[in-house]
Amino acid sequence: PYNFKGLGEEGLKIIRAVAQKTGMISVSEVVAAEDVEMMSSYVDILQVGTRNMHNYRLLWKLGEIKNPVILKRGMSNTIEEWLLAAEHILEAGNPDVILCERGIRTFENFTRHTLDISAIPAVKSLSNLPVIVDPSHSSGRREMIKSLSWAAMAAGADGLLIETHFAPDAAVCDSKQTIDFEILAEILEKKEQLLDLWGK
Repeated sequence: PYNFKGLGEEGLKIIRAVAQKTGMISVSEVVAAEDVEMMSSYVDILQVGTRNMHNYRLLWKLGEIKNPVILKRGMSNTIEEWLLAAEHILEAGNPDVILCERGIRTFENFTRHTLDISAIPAVKSLSNLPVIVDPSHSSGRREMIKSLSWAAMAAGADGLLIETHFAPDAAVCDSKQTIDFEILAEILEKKEQLLDLWGK
């Protein structure tokens, strides 16, 4: 309850302005069904966080919009439960669902969560939905982001969701898991070699 909680609609206006200026795609997390319509007018892709994977009212509402949706796996959920959560959005009418593996809760406490690399090929064998990986939230540790990103690409992930900042230690939120542009460049240097493994 004491951490940074975002800027609300004012923050969405900033995101929209930056996206228009740079030509980048914007993504922001939605936590309540009543915010979906408002947010969809500002943000290109709406994201469902790990704690809302079973918020069915939110999932059904996301099925009524045209924006793509990133659905993060619940931290304590099975792959089957994750895919069934995605079905709520699909059945409500939105075919543009992107699954995001962001680590699951295990006995290990060195990392924030445990990144389930095996979920990538598992999902690809069970579904036609794209699957991306969030190495930032899974590890919670900046020094691990490069290795986990490369592992995700080698395992066949369709994309990465990485927290990056020009001055990571000064980031308002999640600074310990945020990398700088130099490390991001190092990650991307190996992209072609890793994607060649899959003929992408």
